Amino acid sequence: MIKLDIFSDPICPWCYIGWTALARAIAEAPDNPFVVEWHPFQLNPTMPREGMDRTEYLEHKFGGREGAVTAYAPIVERAEAEKLDMNLGGIARTPNTLDAHRLIHWAGLENRQTQVVDALFAAYFTENRDIGDPDTLADVADGAGLDAAMVRRLLQGDQDVEDIRARDAHGRERGLTGVPTFIIANTHVVPGAQPTDLWLKLIAEINEQIA
Repeated sequence: MIKLDIFSDPICPWCYIGWTALARAIAEAPDNPFVVEWHPFQLNPTMPREGMDRTEYLEHKFGGREGAVTAYAPIVERAEAEKLDMNLGGIARTPNTLDAHRLIHWAGLENRQTQVVDALFAAYFTENRDIGDPDTLADVADGAGLDAAMVRRLLQGDQDVEDIRARDAHGRERGLTGVPTFIIANTHVVPGAQPTDLWLKLIAEINEQIA
């Protein structure tokens, strides 16, 4: 088996698109050698813990509605091509994702990281829920088979907060400037939302090499 490290943020639309394309390749190639592990990278590490009104956030980041529309046009186009149900217009708040990354970390302790990541993407982009809210995160945890009551208790404290921040910083120190970023066997870097066909080709090449 080969480690596939994925650096991602659950509010990153390209991460959702990129993971969807990779997940399809994994489903189409059940002999794939990948063992997936998710790692934190906050798109907005200085975001207030309570998050921000979505309109205010877009104006701040893209200089207004027109800038946001221009920036999101290729995302909408690619999401439609991937048949992803992304309701970008329904998002009311942009959350701080520190607690979502804590949840992903805890899910990893029970081998449920991918289930939680899938649920976070759906909660944010399809259901337009606030994934910075502890109740939402506890509900996501419950749906992925985790102990929601324990997650709720952990979220009330600062367990693993510094660890998540340190891991995020370490990724940047290694040269990460954006997500999604995929690292195969701690050696080969695959940046961005690559199509399913590319992943199928990579899987075939890796299987040949290790045969």
